[in-house]
Amino acid sequence: MSQSDQAITASGDHGHEHRDDIGSKMGMWLFLFTELLLFGGMFLAYGYYRYLYSDEFHFAATELSTSIGTLNTVILLTSSLTVALAIAAIQKGKKNFAIFNLVVTIGFALAFMVNKYFEWAAKMHHGIYPGADELLAKSNGEIIFFGLYYVMTGLHGLHVVIGLVLLAVMLVFVIQDKITKDKYVALENSGLYWHLVDLIWIFLFPLFYLIQ
Repeated sequence: MSQSDQAITASGDHGHEHRDDIGSKMGMWLFLFTELLLFGGMFLAYGYYRYLYSDEFHFAATELSTSIGTLNTVILLTSSLTVALAIAAIQKGKKNFAIFNLVVTIGFALAFMVNKYFEWAAKMHHGIYPGADELLAKSNGEIIFFGLYYVMTGLHGLHVVIGLVLLAVMLVFVIQDKITKDKYVALENSGLYWHLVDLIWIFLFPLFYLIQ
């Protein structure tokens, strides 16, 4: 190959754009690792306080709805399946099936947030939120339990919203053919992020909803 041909290839002419798919995936994995460190620190704090206030944590957990927690777990686990199906579909060039599964995944994300809204609203209606007199009247262990509950599930909810936005952008890109069977690393990375959201919830669910 002549030097001119090499220059053309390197510069991305003739419709070839420069891409670093491996670098993009590595960057996403590093980002996910920092997210795991963040939540890992919170899990350690939870474990420490649960050891100190075991009975109070068990009692406080009875205030939470196991059925809502279970429903949200099913929703997120199913959404992991649909986002994986969307990625597999685009890899095979099945654009419409990928669009369908992304829409379903976004729908699951919205359903999760709606359930979380009603759950939090019910707790606040009964005065169980940071700073409320009803909560301050409880034991130290119960106050710490609900403090961790709001911080950890709230941060997880923020990640759900971010993931929802990412998936919505990916949906638009698939529709516009910016993501195709030959260029789908952005969708893969978004899927990895969504799997992280699901993984974190798998730990949050038993820690807060099943310990009673």
